[in-house]
Amino acid sequence: MITPDPIERALAHARELADRLGDSPSAVPLGSVTGMLAELAAGSVLEARVAEPHLDALIILDECPDPVDLDAVHAGADSTWGVFAAEAPDLRLEARPASDGGWRLSGVKPWCSLAGRLSHALVTAHVGGERRLFAAGLGRGVTADDSSWVARGMPQLPSGPATFDDVPAVAVGEPGWYLSRRGFEWGGIRVAACWWGAASSLAALVRRRAAERDSDLLHAAAGRAMAHERASGALLREVAAAVDAGDIGSTGDAAAQLVRTAVRRSADAILAEVAQALGPAPATQDPWYAAQTTDLSLYLLQDHGERDEARLSRLVAEHAQHGEQPW
Repeated sequence: MITPDPIERALAHARELADRLGDSPSAVPLGSVTGMLAELAAGSVLEARVAEPHLDALIILDECPDPVDLDAVHAGADSTWGVFAAEAPDLRLEARPASDGGWRLSGVKPWCSLAGRLSHALVTAHVGGERRLFAAGLGRGVTADDSSWVARGMPQLPSGPATFDDVPAVAVGEPGWYLSRRGFEWGGIRVAACWWGAASSLAALVRRRAAERDSDLLHAAAGRAMAHERASGALLREVAAAVDAGDIGSTGDAAAQLVRTAVRRSADAILAEVAQALGPAPATQDPWYAAQTTDLSLYLLQDHGERDEARLSRLVAEHAQHGEQPW
């Protein structure tokens, strides 16, 4: 019996979600997209982690106010996308104009998830003193280095550096557009929806075990996990609804950070409750549980903990100086 490749299965589900978004993915309500991602993450953190950047790339391309010549990088309906926008002090990716009117990328980009498996990516690169977004194919000229990926969470999804050697690319928006566009913050909310969906599946597991065994300790853990799950889920839906209604105004950065921080903290609490309540047996004997907990623990580290909590407070204080609330 042939075991299905988990990444191929994840990419197939990513394409299915993209099909559900249609030809104008940026016009799909944020609440609908976060709901799709949360549902996917409840079944598999890995699949949601693969699907989220694929959808993010399609939404960004749709948001771009300028035409993007995707034919020049051989991108089409069957392309699989990543978004590589991380920076590292000792690594740098440069973009230079090419004679054919396009661009060429050279250098090393950190944290390139699935660079050896995806067909395309949106990549930020330096142009002089600014960063600009580009679309590029990940075939010839791109070398993914997965040798340092020893993670126990999401081991099938290496996220090492990738070297670009004079790789053709096309610009997506003007310099600085990617980071300054209004939809940038909503990407963080979509990631938080994946965290929440995964955590909700674990909270539901504890509730089932408590109902089966009628244990006071299990019921107590299930109740605490449920309180964390429902509180952060309500905030996630409230902010997404406010975005869709156009009620966020200029405070999207604070609203998005509030959602991410609340969901991250609730997911941490749920992971702790589940581990304490269920003990080592499912972590060593249940493949789904072992993957879901370790994958979520790693995924949550995209949040920066106390640094992001401090950022949230500073953003709220800055907006308050102008008489603005987070939403």
